[in-house]
Amino acid sequence: MMRNDNQRVLVGRAATITMAACGMAAGYLLGCALALHVADNWLNQYLKVIAEQGDASFKEARATLAVLKNSPYPSCSDAEISNFRELVFRSEYLKDAGRIHGGKVDCSATVGHPLRAIEQFKPGSKLQDGTVAYSNLVPMPDESLKRGGLQLGNVYVVFGSQIPVVPVPVPMQLTVAVKDAVGQQSGGAADKTSRGKRLAFTTDGTVRVKDTLYATRCSTLQNNCLTASTSVSKAMQVESNTVAAATGLTGAVGALLGMALSFVYRRSRNMEQQLRRAIAQDNLEVVYQPIVSLASGRIVGAEALARWTNEEGSTVGPDVFIKIAEQHGFVGAITKQVVRRALQAFAATLRTRPGFRLSVNVAAGDLADPGFLPMLDASLDRAKVKPKSLVIEITESSTANREVAMETIRALRRRGHSIHIDDFGTGYSSLSYLLYLSVDTIKIDKAFTQVIGTESVTVAILPQILAMAASLQLEVVVEGVETEQQANYFCHAKLPVYGQGRLYGLPVTAEEFHCLLARQEETALVPQHAAPARHKGGMQVVHHPHRLTPLAPSPFPTLKQPLPKTGTHLQPISAGSELG
Repeated sequence: MMRNDNQRVLVGRAATITMAACGMAAGYLLGCALALHVADNWLNQYLKVIAEQGDASFKEARATLAVLKNSPYPSCSDAEISNFRELVFRSEYLKDAGRIHGGKVDCSATVGHPLRAIEQFKPGSKLQDGTVAYSNLVPMPDESLKRGGLQLGNVYVVFGSQIPVVPVPVPMQLTVAVKDAVGQQSGGAADKTSRGKRLAFTTDGTVRVKDTLYATRCSTLQNNCLTASTSVSKAMQVESNTVAAATGLTGAVGALLGMALSFVYRRSRNMEQQLRRAIAQDNLEVVYQPIVSLASGRIVGAEALARWTNEEGSTVGPDVFIKIAEQHGFVGAITKQVVRRALQAFAATLRTRPGFRLSVNVAAGDLADPGFLPMLDASLDRAKVKPKSLVIEITESSTANREVAMETIRALRRRGHSIHIDDFGTGYSSLSYLLYLSVDTIKIDKAFTQVIGTESVTVAILPQILAMAASLQLEVVVEGVETEQQANYFCHAKLPVYGQGRLYGLPVTAEEFHCLLARQEETALVPQHAAPARHKGGMQVVHHPHRLTPLAPSPFPTLKQPLPKTGTHLQPISAGSELG
């Protein structure tokens, strides 16, 4: 016992730690992804501003070149140089303007007439209109002042060096790649691969190379592409709070989920162990609910219902503990205990009342268990009860394995047991199931009973079920009968119909049930209890134990005409052990 408890605690802790670790790992990855997404937004924001300024400066440079080329002043005259200076002063993006010939500056707005020839400049790409791009123009002998510029004919302009300020929290590197040409760098350090080759991107998009994130934006106006880059590790540092928050949050969620799973597992394991102990100690309770003939109002059978109160004193529903038993493969132990307890309590009644029936529900695992039939035979022998007195109820879901169900049901019928389909209409039911299973009785689920007197379309199914049962010579048990209206609904059916529910009595102990039977015998005189049905004026009149007035005409739309004759009916039905 202590070992099992310790094992459950260890499993629970392991589940909590594992889920927390998985949550933290997932959170870290999510935080990193968010940090990269933020860095990507920074890069694109930076590029947008740079590209917009670049296009604007390019347009202004082209317009200024056109003005310079059509200058009305003599070439490099004082008047023209003065005009150059005025144009540059009025410009927003240009640094210098002048005339160039053979790679040497003849005159410019900055130096006027150079005292000596300035070094020859290396031209870059050439546009379709003859404009030549430079990256190393400088109108004075100072290599540190090299700037980009454009030349058209023998006039040129030099771009200013200012780069717009963009509020981004990490350093950005900017490179320029000319389409269909080698990469040109301006501003910042060169981005190179491990082999020392400069990276040149000529398509829009974002790409990560090792620890560097690149974003590229190409201009159709300048025939070039701007690429901004930043360090991934630096972006992670800046967004460390985001990464930490995502890691901590998902780690906490994972831990909570792990604890929840641990609780469910421990509770399930705990309930399983408690249920096993309850079965081993014979602590399951079996109660019995009356089944009444609607024609006579008399109790003709009992359904045994398994009940369990766990070690904490809480009542656990059969739908819960039967499912646990089925999942862990010991539902047969519950069936065996219910059969033994029910036969022990009703053996004398079954021997002295040939028409009384006691039924037990069996699960799918019982039908497939090779020890099920021998267990039934041995239990009946000990109680000295004939098989016909014990009805076997099967749920529709338990017949899903058709071959196994058919073989077991045939063996049960050969022994003399009656077979009832429980909760008919809620599972796999169909006419073919009734035919191949060769059942004797169908139990209409309470879901159909409860809609009687309402406008639910489900009510229309009831007459069809009754007509089908009559044509197949089956008896019917109506579950969940709680009102006189529900009971009266079935009283005009031309086949044996029996009721079970709160109207006739709640499940009680075996002693209380036998008291009910004794009182029924003592008060079996009309009009205190039901008398045989009689016909008056073509209408059946039934003295019901709860109503002594004549019943109203049947509400069945399809039963206004007599149902097909059902032939010889089986013995009055009864009920069985609820296992689910």
